[in-house]
Amino acid sequence: MEQGIGIEDLTILLVEPSGAQRRIIVNHLQSMGISKVDGAASGQEALERMQRHPPDLVASAMYFEDMTGSDLVVRMREAEGLADIPFMLVSSEQHPHNLEPVRQAGVIAMLPKPFHVDALRTALENTIGLIEPQRLELSFSDVEDLEILLVDDSPLSRRFLRSTFAQMGVERITEAATGTEAVQHLSEQTFDAVVTDYNMPEMDGRALVEYIRQESSHANVPVLMVTCEQDAARLANVRQAGVSALCDKPFNMDTVREHLARLIDG
Repeated sequence: MEQGIGIEDLTILLVEPSGAQRRIIVNHLQSMGISKVDGAASGQEALERMQRHPPDLVASAMYFEDMTGSDLVVRMREAEGLADIPFMLVSSEQHPHNLEPVRQAGVIAMLPKPFHVDALRTALENTIGLIEPQRLELSFSDVEDLEILLVDDSPLSRRFLRSTFAQMGVERITEAATGTEAVQHLSEQTFDAVVTDYNMPEMDGRALVEYIRQESSHANVPVLMVTCEQDAARLANVRQAGVSALCDKPFNMDTVREHLARLIDG
């Protein structure tokens, strides 16, 4: 039987302007058996290195002289050949406004400085889950026949989620940029699950869940909310509105797959 890759097989591009910080992170990676680590001190240098030799994972700081980590991941997601490379942020930045674009662009982890080595290992294992994805296994449905409605106002986030679901074998995905647009799709078509963000213009995720449960003809459709919302009161309101499950951004691919399998087979 062919064995899958391990974390020691990963090739990593470490984007960090501080030589001291690069050495610390490299030492952690080497302690896990990872030897294929390349380095870059700026965003532009990182992009050039990626174009020449695409890595399995980009681990990046937040601030460089020429751009931010947010700028870097957005440029990756918009570049042919780089869009699907997993991205991990390693930063002491804590302000939600500055971290929001990184979350929305699709990252596998956001590690603080200093980080715990177990958190790093979890992020690396999640990278393997993206490189060698497992199919969504269902007892009562064929994954290829599933109809999923994906609702998110961020095109980058929709792209990342769509790619993630495609790796699980989900082929039929309808996209909506707002809750209002989602309502229109729900009036025209039946879906096996709705996957939605929370913070959106016109109609946010909570209002969409309330509409589905109280006004639509699909009141029982499973609704998975994938969001970076951290406000406990808002999340409590979403639960009260009838969301089926909540998942953080950045998310673990295994967690999303388990939620979908449970909700659809349920």
